[in-house]
Amino acid sequence: MTPEDLAAASGGDPFIRWAAQGLRAGVRAWIRPGAVAVACPDLSRRDRLAVWGSTPEVIALLRDALPEAGPSFRPIGDERLIAEVADAVEPLELVGRFAWMDVTAPVTETKLGEPHWLDRSEEGEVAALLDDEFPKSFARPGGTGVRRWAGIRGEDGWLLAVAADAWSVREIGFLAGVATRSDARGRGLAGSVCAFVTNELLASAGRVALFADYDNLAALATYGRLGFGLRRLGAARRRLDFG
Repeated sequence: MTPEDLAAASGGDPFIRWAAQGLRAGVRAWIRPGAVAVACPDLSRRDRLAVWGSTPEVIALLRDALPEAGPSFRPIGDERLIAEVADAVEPLELVGRFAWMDVTAPVTETKLGEPHWLDRSEEGEVAALLDDEFPKSFARPGGTGVRRWAGIRGEDGWLLAVAADAWSVREIGFLAGVATRSDARGRGLAGSVCAFVTNELLASAGRVALFADYDNLAALATYGRLGFGLRRLGAARRRLDFG
């Protein structure tokens, strides 16, 4: 099986193409008419089982894919699909709803500061900023699939805002780990660093995407202003009380 096979089977669905991660080592995939499943370990800090297709066909496919993938893999896909699958498949429960946001055209944003790619030697500062401002960030320096970090420094030299190129594949760049120092918020620095990373990734990929929580209204507003469209996703997992 190739990434092109998965793209053809899912109608070119960008989420499935991203989740396949180029079918790197450890990735497994299942295809049946009207349904696709891709199990990718340690993708955005989770073992994820991305699914696409009609509900009946995905349920049928998961009868094979779930046991083979293992209990740590969480089904993830369009929100309505995952809700219906979780209702129908006994071990599963819906545990999250969030957004996949993406853009295919270069974005424009008022340039604030000097966003630029950081050196590896600066990643200790990135980690410290994330510890203080975004400890739940899935992207961390040195993490699996986290390629590089961009940042903006203030006149005093302190790192004010960061964003990562993480879990990107050839055709889809991925933006993660966006954080701004608390005393620098409200100045548009997050938008500036996100625009920089997005346009850098679009130079070699046809699309840039990210995950966003619905309760992070400031982030949703920033990405929406940049032109990112929103797709509703859901995630399920094996019930903890299922024996």
